[in-house]
Amino acid sequence: MQVNIKVQKLSLNAQLPRYAHTGPWGDLAADLYASAPATLAPAGQPGSTQAVPTGLAMEFPATHGALVEDRSGLALRGLTTLAGVIDPGYRGELKIVLTNLGQTIVDIAPGDRIAQLRLVQRIEAQFEEVTQLLPAPRGDAGFGSTGA
Repeated sequence: MQVNIKVQKLSLNAQLPRYAHTGPWGDLAADLYASAPATLAPAGQPGSTQAVPTGLAMEFPATHGALVEDRSGLALRGLTTLAGVIDPGYRGELKIVLTNLGQTIVDIAPGDRIAQLRLVQRIEAQFEEVTQLLPAPRGDAGFGSTGA
């Protein structure tokens, strides 16, 4: 199933999202690129978290939105994304909230791949309050319940 996403460039340095691998065994998410330079300070210092512009605004159909995901190579260097939900009604510039968890400065240049955009189908649920839930094998076992 192909979904058409309209993309407006807001900056001369902006690049449309691209899949590195396409076809039946292609990528799950498209690369997102910085449109302006940024310098992220080491963890715990001022400037270690910033909203890095992509220079893009997008128009999703009402049936879809997107999630912003980490790039594995950047995550290995301590750079991770935060706050990455894009609702179908949002039309402003897409900025990627990056935080540097590492101990060294990370410089971002225009054109650098900084995150991935994963399209998701929007499903609206109705939340029903109940007094009891049906039992399940896992029960309320959470963090660490599988031994990891």
